[in-house]
Amino acid sequence: MGGDGTLRIRSRTPADLQALGRVLEEQRPHTGYPQTWPLRYPVDRFIARANELAAWVAELDGEVVGHVSVTRPGSGQDAGPEARGWVAGAGRPLEDLAAVSVLFVDHRVSRRGTGRALLETAVAFIRSLDRVPVLDVVQESEGAVRLYLRNGWQVVGEARPAWLPEGNLPVLLMVLR
Repeated sequence: MGGDGTLRIRSRTPADLQALGRVLEEQRPHTGYPQTWPLRYPVDRFIARANELAAWVAELDGEVVGHVSVTRPGSGQDAGPEARGWVAGAGRPLEDLAAVSVLFVDHRVSRRGTGRALLETAVAFIRSLDRVPVLDVVQESEGAVRLYLRNGWQVVGEARPAWLPEGNLPVLLMVLR
């Protein structure tokens, strides 16, 4: 990453999954995301989900350094208490919501605006669908919680999804009005 520092956000392709898997694994000791590691299934299934509406990668000087996707809440890993909490918190039916999912950034480029750029891309896409952006975040991920709060997200509840390790605080459910 010794180029001119040009950050580019583009649609994710299948060819990106291997590099994204490496980024996800390498950033995990710094962020704790995902909470369970190693995963119980292939990492590409964690990154590319069946309920996706769209997904993007961040490239810095041509190297993949981050990822975000938008999913349909109420299916896949977004099912259960999260969906009920988002509906109550947003005051809108489930079909009017879209979830920011699988947002992670290479730890070597943290605090350079990459996460914010990915988040803004996902939110703009959700708004273009005339849906309300929602997400969940692990409370122990203090940097992620701060990023969302600084960008106008509101905590509307808490949930304890099945994937959350025992001993973790409940995830925060957030809505961007």
